[in-house]
Amino acid sequence: MGNNTHFKNRAISLKSLYFNAIRAPYGNFVPFMLQLAYMSDTAVPKKVLIIDDDPAFVRLVEQGLTPAGFEVLTAASGIEGLHLLFAHRPDIVLLDVVMPEMDGWQTCSRIRDITDVPVIMLTAQKNAEEDIVRGLDCGADNYLIKPVGRRELVGRVQAVMRRAELSLPEEKKGTTFSDGYLTVDIVQRQVLINGERVRLTPIEFRLLALLLQNAGRILTHRQLLEGVWGWEYIDDLDYVRIYIWHLRQKIEPDQAKPKYIITEPGVGYSFHKPK
Repeated sequence: MGNNTHFKNRAISLKSLYFNAIRAPYGNFVPFMLQLAYMSDTAVPKKVLIIDDDPAFVRLVEQGLTPAGFEVLTAASGIEGLHLLFAHRPDIVLLDVVMPEMDGWQTCSRIRDITDVPVIMLTAQKNAEEDIVRGLDCGADNYLIKPVGRRELVGRVQAVMRRAELSLPEEKKGTTFSDGYLTVDIVQRQVLINGERVRLTPIEFRLLALLLQNAGRILTHRQLLEGVWGWEYIDDLDYVRIYIWHLRQKIEPDQAKPKYIITEPGVGYSFHKPK
């Protein structure tokens, strides 16, 4: 056991030296695929289930994620995808919207009935916002707009999985808010409206928790993006707008006149505790 550990540590050490030697001529820039190859040999493999009936896109996903150390499972329909979900318990699901028999919306709803595994919806540019909102209704955590490059694909999958694995820092503070209409318990991860539980996606809950923990303080779009989605998303301002709109639908008595999540035009949002 000891010898095996020694050889394993030595191999990792030599690999690190090799990687640094190759990186030296480039400074901080290392060719993208070289980084992926290095990561894939040292990281614990995670399972990605791609449910899409487009063979070309499925190949793109495999070619992008496999060198990054992911195990890729593929399904050409929602029904086949659900079977693989039960059998293999993937760590994340990439789910196309348009598929025969059972579309992405139905498949996502079925997935949410049985697990909280992160789901990234895949949508076309022409109707992206409509698809995103509908995906949130079905319980999706995130979305990608086709066509998507390998770098963005790998980065998005890694970011969503990293966020899913991290616990909310706010949980340690034990924040609870209740005004009779809206109740939010960070520790129990519960949101109630008039005593009835409201179902939020993990991303929606993170967004609400971050705003609540900073009640009365304006958080900029970039602060929200970095705090909820990660630094990879700091330029995706539409994310905040769309998710805030959807969150308001779930918690505001009147979305046209929000009393909890207040817009600060051109800056960001704040959580207001009504007196």
